[in-house]
Amino acid sequence: MNIKKYKNIYLVGIGGIGMSALANYFYSQNKNVYGYDRVKSRLTENLEKKGIEIRYEDNVNSIPSVFNSSSKDQLVIYSSAISNNNILSYFSSNSYNICKRSKVLGLISEHYYTIAVAGTHGKTTTSIMLSHILKQSNVNCTAFLGGISKNYNTNFLLSDKSKYMVVEADEFDRSFLSLNPDIAIITSLDPDHLDIYGSHKEFIDTFQKFASQVKKNGCLIIEESIVNKFETPKHVNLFTYSHSSISDFYASSINYQSDKINFLYNEKGKKYNNNNVELCMPGHHNVSNALAAISACSFLDVPNKFISQALNSFEGIKRRFDVHLNTSEKVYVDDYAHHPTEIIETIKTVKKMFAGRHLTVLFQPHLFSRTDNFKNEFAQSLSLADSLILLDIYPAREKPIKGVDSKMLLNLCVNNSKKLISKNSVIKNLENQKIDVLLTLGAGDISDLVMPIKKMISS
Repeated sequence: MNIKKYKNIYLVGIGGIGMSALANYFYSQNKNVYGYDRVKSRLTENLEKKGIEIRYEDNVNSIPSVFNSSSKDQLVIYSSAISNNNILSYFSSNSYNICKRSKVLGLISEHYYTIAVAGTHGKTTTSIMLSHILKQSNVNCTAFLGGISKNYNTNFLLSDKSKYMVVEADEFDRSFLSLNPDIAIITSLDPDHLDIYGSHKEFIDTFQKFASQVKKNGCLIIEESIVNKFETPKHVNLFTYSHSSISDFYASSINYQSDKINFLYNEKGKKYNNNNVELCMPGHHNVSNALAAISACSFLDVPNKFISQALNSFEGIKRRFDVHLNTSEKVYVDDYAHHPTEIIETIKTVKKMFAGRHLTVLFQPHLFSRTDNFKNEFAQSLSLADSLILLDIYPAREKPIKGVDSKMLLNLCVNNSKKLISKNSVIKNLENQKIDVLLTLGAGDISDLVMPIKKMISS
């Protein structure tokens, strides 16, 4: 399938983080781009500012006239988050060229030397760090990212001159199996998406298959603690990294401060000059993410002198430990964490940064299945907060599961102060509550509350 032959592109679910990056890519290739999404967002607004036509009604009459009949120069791309959609059903029943987002991304990657970053946690931060290093070193890259880089205010980077492509390899519904990367990074293997995989073993087996799809003589870069969880394919070169032990790539002289980290990065058997990094992101997991990015750079013609410079200027990712307010009276931090392991790391980091202060966590659970599968783990992680406020479960693509709701989760938590409220009542509740340190967590539409909360808490 030649992805370059299509002139008119329609994206069903264009407002998703991965779909919007594709929309930007095709727009940059001078294609005619159109799309549908359920709600308007900052991502869709940014696309509309470029002239991309987006409709918000699931109505076949809203489809642009250029798509009134199927044509070989038309491509319809859909997101796996979209289901029971009238527009997609129309295209399916009328023999249009239809392709899943992950497949399209795989087809685009065939034209590049591809670095794919996978893992339950850390893949967004690692891929954006790596993209930033490549861009700042003038090696450059095209990048499809799973978050908004603060340095560039976008989830898509384009280079007409670079042969490199960085892509976040999403394990949800096995999307990353559409990729055959030259370099693959695997950051973590904590179980997730068990509604898709059924078991932790199947989850691991699928990552094993992803690793096997690395090109012959390519590189597989794995966090040291998980390297023994599956067999390394014989046709690839294996490298490990670690923030806590001697690996192929490792950190030393780590100095954790309240809002940043200093460390030296090292490669076994090599001596570096100017290998000091000052990272404006707290938490040992970000040392690990930085090492993963650095590891890949050693195979990408990046002069060593640029690595430290780039990471020192790295501003972070929106909704990844995003500190919106930090005063002696009030603190507000927002984070995308939606898995128990991520929540534990984020809460521990906040409590370390603001030791001795009262922490209120506002959390929106994401998916009924995830809440059900990890209810005890969620309760354990959320119980680390001094006060807990829960919102209703954000269903995304799912239908409700009987007996699974936020009240069930609240009952399992052992916080001294805990309550369940509606999303619409958040601002009013916070206005009537004494806030010292507030942490909002979740991957759903809790993001809509970030700016209103910031405005309220700053006043």
